[in-house]
Amino acid sequence: MSDLEDLCTRPATELAVLVRDREVSARELLDAHLDRIERINPELNAIVTLDAEGARAAADAADAALAAGEPVGPLHGLPVAHKDTHATGGMRTTWGSPLHAETIPARDELVVARLRAAGAIRVGKTNVPEFAAGSHTFNPVFGVTHNPYRHGFSAGGSSGGAAAALAAGLVPLAEGSDMGGSLRNPAAFCNVVGLRPTPGRVPTHPTAIGWSQLSVQGPMGRTVADVALQLSVLAGPDPRVPISLTDDPAGFAAPLPTELPGLRVAWAPDLGGRIPVDPAITATLEASLGVFTDLGATVEEACPDLRDADEVFGVLRAWLFEASYGDLVRRHPDKVKETIRWNAARGAELTGADVGRAEVAHTKLYERMVAFFDRYDVLLTPTTQVLPFPVEVEYPTEVAGVQMDDYVGWMRSCTLISATGCPALSVPGGVTADGLPVGLQLVTAPRTDRWLLEIGHAFEQATGFGRRRPDLG
Repeated sequence: MSDLEDLCTRPATELAVLVRDREVSARELLDAHLDRIERINPELNAIVTLDAEGARAAADAADAALAAGEPVGPLHGLPVAHKDTHATGGMRTTWGSPLHAETIPARDELVVARLRAAGAIRVGKTNVPEFAAGSHTFNPVFGVTHNPYRHGFSAGGSSGGAAAALAAGLVPLAEGSDMGGSLRNPAAFCNVVGLRPTPGRVPTHPTAIGWSQLSVQGPMGRTVADVALQLSVLAGPDPRVPISLTDDPAGFAAPLPTELPGLRVAWAPDLGGRIPVDPAITATLEASLGVFTDLGATVEEACPDLRDADEVFGVLRAWLFEASYGDLVRRHPDKVKETIRWNAARGAELTGADVGRAEVAHTKLYERMVAFFDRYDVLLTPTTQVLPFPVEVEYPTEVAGVQMDDYVGWMRSCTLISATGCPALSVPGGVTADGLPVGLQLVTAPRTDRWLLEIGHAFEQATGFGRRRPDLG
């Protein structure tokens, strides 16, 4: 591997230091990634819109700022690709929909603006399912994204293009969003790291329903430290976002520990019997549990009381889909995929009493989770219930011999956690005998995102699973 190729697989934390110390220029770093994108992306289809010339101009400006001794941000000179459901000013944003195939927003949305303000260099956009609905990345505008570890298999979703781009070394940083697993599922499928932060940790703006805590935005990276670095610039309050948290985000970038003395770990391989899981996933993760004991933790099988979590997630998701896409579906039913029409229709059928019961159950679920984390420090579960599947499959209809009721049924390892309000992190958890990546999901108490990252980092450093790279020639 050449020195330039090596740059494309190194952690973002290291690259940030190299650029800041002027050991490598932002232009050199960018050109290395652009070369790799040109060579590898056509087979993956991870990056769907590319602005090489705009990125080169930004990289040259970044180098000039360093040469002039100007203050720079923590991501100065690092290439980043934005999820194609996140508005980028002056750059096409399609939401994976034919209705927006040529849409060019006037301005960046908040998550994009914060990355730019921190010095990141915008390269392009990453592929998504239509309107980010579903955990398999394909759409009628750009087609399907392939898994870097096995061509012809799903990269997950909805941040599938982001996860595939990271795994393939096309960019060192990417961001995504997560309602029912869209940061975690693709991270697991592609052997990278995805953080669903506590709702409000990364403010979302603009958004139609600012009080909702079901969908969040967050960072993805090849290492937990890369995710923490990115979180340090994405987090922080915004007065336009009513649920935004006020904690100082700078603390996320502080060095992460590698030992876990006294940690109390709960392992829930099937979330208390609530979900079927492919036995190959369970076996792979159970083989790694001893790492926590070696790090000084105690591990026992236990699960929080997740009763009504399905109802909470299902009702609130349907309500959001009706609010977000109901009018669109009614105006253009032939231009919106069936699963979105179905979810919006479910929302239209809801009564005020339905939503009220769901919110009452939501509150009780949250209180039970807080009580659970008085007894345990972290909950471990499989990130996904299935392994990456062929790209021709729209979504799995069966898991471990159990039929799924709808297109989100196979994602309940994530959707049940989304309903709790807790932060959740997917880290590489090993590989199956067949060589497919498996993700380990870590969950901690609400608002303990830094603690969650510390646990994930210690596991990552002890196992080295995340250092495995796909063979892309």
